[in-house]
Amino acid sequence: MNQANNLPVAPGQLADGEDQQYLTFLLSNEMFAIAILNIKEIIEYGNLTEVPMMPGFIRGVINLRGSVVPVVDLSARFGRNKTEVSRRTCIVIIEVANGEESKQDIGVMVDSVSEVLEIPRSEIEPPPAFGAKIRVDFIHGMGKVDGKFVIILDADKVLSVDELSMLGQAAATVPVPQAETA
Repeated sequence: MNQANNLPVAPGQLADGEDQQYLTFLLSNEMFAIAILNIKEIIEYGNLTEVPMMPGFIRGVINLRGSVVPVVDLSARFGRNKTEVSRRTCIVIIEVANGEESKQDIGVMVDSVSEVLEIPRSEIEPPPAFGAKIRVDFIHGMGKVDGKFVIILDADKVLSVDELSMLGQAAATVPVPQAETA
């Protein structure tokens, strides 16, 4: 028997050998995944209210059953072009840690949702040290599915409430150029 299977498991984590389920989705024809334990729901894109002076990757807010939920354009968050809205564009509502004990819902705009996959831990490689088109700290691992890699995101890092807040404050302090007078 492998002794690694007898190690204690932190709360909220699966023991070695147990598979975890991931929601897969497309962004610019690339497959990404987020652990299903972070996902609250998937909704149709629409009824977005833009908020002035926010960073470009925050597309606005939605009213979700009386709560204001910010919506992040994941493609823009990764430094790519903004997502073009199509009829398959969705908002995935994700619960992320906001400090030690509180949680916050954040909407993530994606091109389309694919499916829920169960990926064995043995099929997940560590994030690459280089060559990824997004920040390495955003990547939890690289899952192998049908001979292809799926980028498994670390939702708490990609959607860090503290980092998003700092970026929003920085965008709000950028001076607006004044029109020259003749």
